[in-house]
Amino acid sequence: MSSHPKPFGPSQLLVPGVVLLVLALMVLPLPPVLMDLLLSVDIALSVVLLLTAVYVKDPIEFSVFPSLLLLLTLLRLSLNVASTRLILLHGNEGVDAAGHVIMSFGQFVVGGNFVVGIVVFLVLIAIQYVVINHGAVRISEVTARFTLDAMPGKQMSIDADLNAGTIDEKEAKRRRDNVRKEADFYGAMDGAIRFTQRDSLAALLITGVNIVAGLIIGVMQYEMELVDAARTFTILTVGEGLVTAIPSLLVSMSGGLITTRASSESSLGEDVAGQLLTRVQPLAIGAAFLFFMGLVPGLPKLAFFLVAAAFGLAAYMNREPAASDLSDEALDTGGAPIQAEPSVENLASVDPLAVEVGYALISLVDERQGGTLLQRVKSIRRQIATETGMIVPPVHVADNLQLGPRTYALLVKGVEVARADLMPDRLLAINPGTATAAIDGTNAREPAFGLPALWIRAEQREAATAAGYTVVDPTTALSTHLSEIIRNFLPDLLTRQHTKDMVDRVAQASPRLVDDLIPKLLGLGDVQRVLRQLLRERVPVKDLTTILEALADAGAQTKDPDQLNEAVRQALGRAICRQHQTDQGELPTINLAPSLEERLMQAIVRTEHGVVLAIDPNDAQHMASRIARALETAVAQPVLLCSPALRPHLWRLFTRVLPQMGVLSHSEVPPHVKVAPVAVLE
Repeated sequence: MSSHPKPFGPSQLLVPGVVLLVLALMVLPLPPVLMDLLLSVDIALSVVLLLTAVYVKDPIEFSVFPSLLLLLTLLRLSLNVASTRLILLHGNEGVDAAGHVIMSFGQFVVGGNFVVGIVVFLVLIAIQYVVINHGAVRISEVTARFTLDAMPGKQMSIDADLNAGTIDEKEAKRRRDNVRKEADFYGAMDGAIRFTQRDSLAALLITGVNIVAGLIIGVMQYEMELVDAARTFTILTVGEGLVTAIPSLLVSMSGGLITTRASSESSLGEDVAGQLLTRVQPLAIGAAFLFFMGLVPGLPKLAFFLVAAAFGLAAYMNREPAASDLSDEALDTGGAPIQAEPSVENLASVDPLAVEVGYALISLVDERQGGTLLQRVKSIRRQIATETGMIVPPVHVADNLQLGPRTYALLVKGVEVARADLMPDRLLAINPGTATAAIDGTNAREPAFGLPALWIRAEQREAATAAGYTVVDPTTALSTHLSEIIRNFLPDLLTRQHTKDMVDRVAQASPRLVDDLIPKLLGLGDVQRVLRQLLRERVPVKDLTTILEALADAGAQTKDPDQLNEAVRQALGRAICRQHQTDQGELPTINLAPSLEERLMQAIVRTEHGVVLAIDPNDAQHMASRIARALETAVAQPVLLCSPALRPHLWRLFTRVLPQMGVLSHSEVPPHVKVAPVAVLE
């Protein structure tokens, strides 16, 4: 069934009915009984409107208020017209000619004294027009202007929170709707509140016209005595003025409350009670003041003493809890650690490695939600330490509200080096190039190596695996990406302090070796540069003792970084070759033809910036293309084999275009390793 309201339901007919009633009251004459009913309804609606304004927690919750204000004002003015018609046409029949409600207000409320009635009526008009309406109009003007001026800033704040991942699209839409409703509401209030201001002036004018017209009609048409006409028509007019002025005053009060109401989690009464009647000092001082006022001769003691006692009781009931209560409350915290504010030093420091995630990826990190990323990070650090011999610095994992909800960023020394998007509720199906069938999913790229991939649902895992895809979860994709980034930036993470820690561990077992090397032959910085270069070329530095031994031997003859690095590589030859050997123990290589190697040797020149390989860029591009073709056709990943003098230069030449290719020298290949050439560069 449709959830739309019925076109002719009660709620759909209410407002049109009120509008038609307003028009009818201005045109059709009414009997006194119906006038009594409508005046009672007007008073009741005004009271309900005022109470609603008191209990509403947010002005936006009462967004129909401006429209109700207009409708009630028009209803009241139409009742003024209808009652004026009754008074002027039937006023000679007695004070009940316009109904019992007007008669009661004219006789009972003001004691039948029309002079008192006029004074009370004027006082109500003065209160409504001079105080309430004027203040409400000014507040509406200022609030509407400030609300409209603040709209762009609020919209930008919502967009910033959405982009930062603080809120989702649904929450952003809700906040935008609230901003729009707030602007519409206060804009409408700025105009609607002026109806009540002019309403009071209209009531004053109508009352004056009724009195003058009543005297003229009573004396000239009904041949009444002037005193009788004045008393009858004035009492009826004042009664009619009071019976409409009081609802008008209530509506004006509700308008003032709405425009001055700040958004809160509680009603106005709760806020007043919580903010005014719970403060001990003002209540206690007020009670003391009233008590001393009661002691002043001539003042009513009973009234002042009763009010002073009430204030004193309120102050006593709101006194601060005893120290023991506070201690119990403090113990209630459960011993949760309180985090101190970060120091300036901590704020200025930079994490060597960091992973920042958007709010939608927090579940991958939070172990309480089943997240395993922290355990994966520990495993990565252990694995890299085992493979390379370098202890990776701790990885700082945190959320970053500036990122997209499903985005993560990898940072090295505070600088973002990579970012990617994940779908935490999906699996990543990676196409390694052997997929045999297409599957449904969201196109993506594997973040670590850039392979084509798809985000698929969990139930598609078996089908994707059968089709040749490699299926991993989002945490695995992030962990693999992080592992590759760490490996690529290992040289940058090796600081002098890390180098010293590594050397100190060797010194515990071989103190004489370290003493002979540092600082007699080489400085700690020289050792750090060699270790960094080894890590750049993906050479493990686990066997630091052998590395330091080689440096001690070579350091006596040279301080050149390239020569020191070559000496260390020759000492680590078996380990380096083992990285590139096949399961059969062969070392697949790409060799240089003797003529090419001779030309390259002749291209090595010494400049003021050091020794460089000066060859034509076109020749370098041609060599890189031939090497790339050889790598594509080779069954196993081959290495480029050359002389020791050429090796560092060729590595620097090809490392950017062929980062995964190893460059070895003949001196690094032990005699027992079988070399298996796969291509020769001419």
